Amino acid sequence: MAAAHRLMIVRHGESSWNQENRFCGWFDADLSEKGLEEAKRGAQAIKDAGMKFDVCYTSVLKRAIKTLWTIMEVTDQMWLPVVRTWRLNERHYGGLTGLNKAETAAKHGEEQVKINWWHGCKFDHVPFLFYQSRRYKGLKEGELPICESLKDTIARALPFWNEVIVPEIKAGKNVIIAAHGNSLRGIVKHLESMSDAAIMELNLPTGIPKR
Repeated sequence: MAAAHRLMIVRHGESSWNQENRFCGWFDADLSEKGLEEAKRGAQAIKDAGMKFDVCYTSVLKRAIKTLWTIMEVTDQMWLPVVRTWRLNERHYGGLTGLNKAETAAKHGEEQVKINWWHGCKFDHVPFLFYQSRRYKGLKEGELPICESLKDTIARALPFWNEVIVPEIKAGKNVIIAAHGNSLRGIVKHLESMSDAAIMELNLPTGIPKR
């Protein structure tokens, strides 16, 4: 009989830039007041379900980290080991970072923005100063992106999933991942064998756990 495994993935609660409808990406936006409440509701749902975990994974961005902290606190599991990695970061939007999504679509057209979403940046690539942060210290030159498509995001998240998280699940551990809409899309696409078109339409509500 095949062993049963448990995995929970959680998209972070609404961030301040989600609230302003901006392309956020690697900008380290904090949770909004609504986002914190979403994280608390998700955490309570996990507590009510009696779910216990052995190891936690998240990105190096505070909106995902705080969502995970909230879950750990509400479920009285603050002692759990946490692994943080840039490979679970949100998609890097390059020159789109900080722009209002509706205004960008109005300027360039909905279809062009959709093409950009999957196939890669069609707008100016701006090398933001994210890489001066100590959180990325020690990584090889050229390893970090200056701009990503959704396809690129999935490609850098899946190796971490396959090489680090999957062995833990196969070892019988209960795993929780608190991350971002686009990095989580890659995992869901892989697990559900979803097409490129289908994964682009997938909506992961903020602060809501998916079993």
